[in-house]
Amino acid sequence: MFNKQRKRLLWQIPFLAALIVGTILIIRQQRSMPYQHDTGFIFGTIYNITYQNDKDLNAEIVAELNRVDASMSMFNKQSTISRINRNEAITVDPMFEEVFRLAENVSKETGGAFDITVAPLVNVWGFGFKSGVKPTRHVVDSIRSLVGYQKVSLQNGHISKADPRIMLDFSAIAKGYGSDVVARFLRSRGINNFMVEIGGEVVTSGINDKRLPWRIGVTKPTDDSLSVNQELQTVLNITDRAMATSGNYRNFYYKGGKKYAHTIDPKTGYPVQHNILSATVIAKDCATADAYATSFMVSGLDGARKILERHPELMAYFIYSDARGHNAVWFSPSMKDKILSKP
Repeated sequence: MFNKQRKRLLWQIPFLAALIVGTILIIRQQRSMPYQHDTGFIFGTIYNITYQNDKDLNAEIVAELNRVDASMSMFNKQSTISRINRNEAITVDPMFEEVFRLAENVSKETGGAFDITVAPLVNVWGFGFKSGVKPTRHVVDSIRSLVGYQKVSLQNGHISKADPRIMLDFSAIAKGYGSDVVARFLRSRGINNFMVEIGGEVVTSGINDKRLPWRIGVTKPTDDSLSVNQELQTVLNITDRAMATSGNYRNFYYKGGKKYAHTIDPKTGYPVQHNILSATVIAKDCATADAYATSFMVSGLDGARKILERHPELMAYFIYSDARGHNAVWFSPSMKDKILSKP
């Protein structure tokens, strides 16, 4: 019996040694493998992508981003969404359907605070604020009749509209979704350490090139029309999650001594008078974080808290204007461990 056990042990030793050596080699390879840093322009904004790999994959990453652009870019006249807005008979692509279903779900969960048909209202108020002339009630009401997520549906690959003049706009979710698409691609190539950022919407995985968890800053809202002030409100210690921030940092209006971001409520057609200046959301995927961050700007602090109570899987960090007109912060209890004491 003893000899049999001894022989078995002798046979196992080489395998154990090989396993240990293999593990050491893998660790050494991971430590020595460089991090790639790709930067470019997509969706009207800048992307920054960092990932650990032995070769640059920017060409493949751009191809993935172009697929998203071909589906949901308002500036691409041949994109799926542009053709739908022209009321062409078209079967939507899988990316479009995935984003539409997510948007539809977030709209329902937020009571319509998130709405992919709201762009015409945003545009008319944007131009009004720039020129100093507010749109009339007649103009707002006429446009509001064409706004409402319940007025569009997707069945058997085809979009139906209650009115052909209704326009769809994925801009409040597309950057987050694009970050998710790149993250999926990197994971499909066996890459576990990366950070994908498109216009401030972020997905992280693993560790950075300093062997530390990824740290992502939240910009402090300031009256800075030239966008030269990039002071951070805080830094979040994040990995293996997605983060999105919504908030018009450069465009406020004042009322009663308080500061309000220019955010349009799809249900009223008018700017909200909630005091949230920026909403940062952490979720399992960036498209979800992006959509909820936008909806929280409409819902206001009290409304956002109620939504968060129903969705404990979400974490949120809000910067708002308090009763004295000063910037204040509220965050989900689950966010506490993610916040670093100093930027």
